[in-house]
Amino acid sequence: MARVLTISCLMAWLLMAWHLMAGVASAAEKPNILFILTDDQGWPTLGCYGSKHVATPHLDQLAKEGVRFTAAYVTPQCTPTRAALLTGQHPARTGFWHVIPKYGYPFAPVAEPAFAENLSREAFTLAKGLQSAGYTTACMGKWHLTANADGNYVQLMPDAAKHYGFDVVATPGPGSQNAGDKHVNHLTSEAIAFIDKNKDKPWFCYLSHHTLHGVVSAPPELVQKHLKQGAPAEGLYNATYLAAIEHLDASVGTLLKALDERKLRDNTMVVFLSDNGGVSRAYDVAPFRTGDGKEQPLKVRLKEFENTPLRNSKGTLYEGGIRVPCIVRWPDHAKSGIVCDTPIQVTDWLPTLFEIASAKVPTKYAVDGTSLSPLLAGRAIAERSLYWYAPLYDLIWGATPAAVVRTGDYKLIEFFGDSFTDEGTYRSGHRLELYNLKSDPGEKADIAARHPTIVRDMRDDLHRFLKSVNATIAGPNPKHDPTRPFQLSQKGSK
Repeated sequence: MARVLTISCLMAWLLMAWHLMAGVASAAEKPNILFILTDDQGWPTLGCYGSKHVATPHLDQLAKEGVRFTAAYVTPQCTPTRAALLTGQHPARTGFWHVIPKYGYPFAPVAEPAFAENLSREAFTLAKGLQSAGYTTACMGKWHLTANADGNYVQLMPDAAKHYGFDVVATPGPGSQNAGDKHVNHLTSEAIAFIDKNKDKPWFCYLSHHTLHGVVSAPPELVQKHLKQGAPAEGLYNATYLAAIEHLDASVGTLLKALDERKLRDNTMVVFLSDNGGVSRAYDVAPFRTGDGKEQPLKVRLKEFENTPLRNSKGTLYEGGIRVPCIVRWPDHAKSGIVCDTPIQVTDWLPTLFEIASAKVPTKYAVDGTSLSPLLAGRAIAERSLYWYAPLYDLIWGATPAAVVRTGDYKLIEFFGDSFTDEGTYRSGHRLELYNLKSDPGEKADIAARHPTIVRDMRDDLHRFLKSVNATIAGPNPKHDPTRPFQLSQKGSK
């Protein structure tokens, strides 16, 4: 009997050991995920996207070793992109289509629908799903998803991190995030320390830089370098802006070298993305806040880096505001050297990362994106329409309540009640604009009048989508006051 028990115990122990080893193997097969999100970085700021103004050798090399997307889309501003990334849901569904803390134009011609002001602790997030799949998770840098005790524009508070799915939060950087190198070196060091501590198990590092958001700042020695090379001290392509891009690129190089030194390259997916387009122009809005705003155009007060060949800037629904650089490297999975022209959107990242991590979403949880795994492997995904909803005024960018649908090569913009020209001239009235992005990526020729059927069908599709997610479609403002239509009301600073 004792012999039988011994054999039985031995078999049970071997079976348990096999299960444990299988679990270790399974964990080892899960790729690490380094997700680098930059701030206000425009599509043409990198050499691999055509920039001739500043060298970006590390990101260019990353593109050579992975997949470079030419039609990667986000939202026009910070908070909506970050919410869409972490929830996998469209801003029209969640209400996160507006930057926080709250501000708005209560007397404007179009009523701005109510919007979400804080990401709930109960919200399902990318980080929570990865935690459940066995990942250790970290949030490094800019948060901008709550304006309460849990976190603010600058960071997620460590005590609150667990409520959003994060195990680790970076320590605060030295001084202000608007000075020095905007915490680039600090956050890079924090990310490497996190990797070192967790390199023997799967990890997810959400590295959210403050660069290139204004106030743009960079190491003085790099600024001097670009000044000596002929860059202006202020204005378009100024030395500080170019230095900030160079410094950010160098930090990516430091991270990639750290992965190589720790032999983590092959089992780490690296994603590089910006939260919205760059600041090619920002307007002086003072006349519109004090008067009726119609007697003179908005005046440009700031230029930093043109988004050419794309149109316009951060804050707008033109391509310069929503199309951004996006690079993915994942050796043996993402084919090296691929340039992918298929349109993708920020809500695609949650299903993509969940697929590679074997993570799951809760039952009945709506995911508005699709996995990009086929594109990474050089295959196709099903054609679909992409949608944007930004029913807000933000005169710094010349933005008025609008929505967009892109289907194939066609892009339709619906302005719900008024709009601005690129020159800052105010236009009253509902407006539909149609562009063929294949033949006209710069959106120079509005072809809506020539294609009424396409306009009608795309507008119907856009409204069907908005209704399907229970979004309130912006309309006339019953509180409209023509004597002060653009008077700003706000809770705090943007």
